[in-house]
Amino acid sequence: MLRVEAAEKSFDGFKAVNGANLVVEDGSVVAVIGPNGAGKTTLFNLITGIYKPDRGKITFEGENICGLAPYEICRRGIGRSFQIANIFHRLTVFENVQVSVLSQQRKSAVLFRPAQNLLVEETNSILASTGLLNKAHRIAGTLSHGDQRILEMAIALGSQPKLLILDEPTAGMSPEETAATMDLVRRLSQTRGLTILFCEHDMDIVFSVAQSIMVMQHGQTIIQGSPEEVRQNEQVQEAYLGGAVVEGES
Repeated sequence: MLRVEAAEKSFDGFKAVNGANLVVEDGSVVAVIGPNGAGKTTLFNLITGIYKPDRGKITFEGENICGLAPYEICRRGIGRSFQIANIFHRLTVFENVQVSVLSQQRKSAVLFRPAQNLLVEETNSILASTGLLNKAHRIAGTLSHGDQRILEMAIALGSQPKLLILDEPTAGMSPEETAATMDLVRRLSQTRGLTILFCEHDMDIVFSVAQSIMVMQHGQTIIQGSPEEVRQNEQVQEAYLGGAVVEGES
């Protein structure tokens, strides 16, 4: 579904991404890991069109998407959440998701006219699938941090993505919120047939959820493989995992 080949991106002479390679198969759950500053978020920004790569190639379903605007990439089927929840704090939970659904249906012009009765069923379906239906009329800014992160996922689902990219989806969450959020990610993958690409610092989450893991260091791809292949890779152990084999689910 998605292929990144030898991608590079520099800022003022600093190579934030310096030869990244990534393959995401249709229907899979793939994690990108690496130390702070490894280039993970920059890589996601390249995939979603926020930045254009200096070199390399990014293809989605066989189409070269380098140079496309973020909204064009979104309409091709790539949804995204960010490290900091990106929501409309003064709108209700329902309205946040409805805006996304309206935009995907090319009806965003009606945002400036009464739109309460437009695409209600579609919006409620997304809220139900993410566990937010009973909070539909809450003002988004009053939600807990965990629920705001889930709302951002619901907004991304409004664009009907084939590939959902999650940038540290459990950042700042309690252990209970983290478990619930990752259960939701698994469920969305299974019930909606979503392909999911995420980056995460919690190794317990990564090795228990991801089917394939790509490891970055200094903007480069060290390895991409199964969790077991990544656990056993000596370069990964030395560069990222402290020189020790990760045991069990860690």
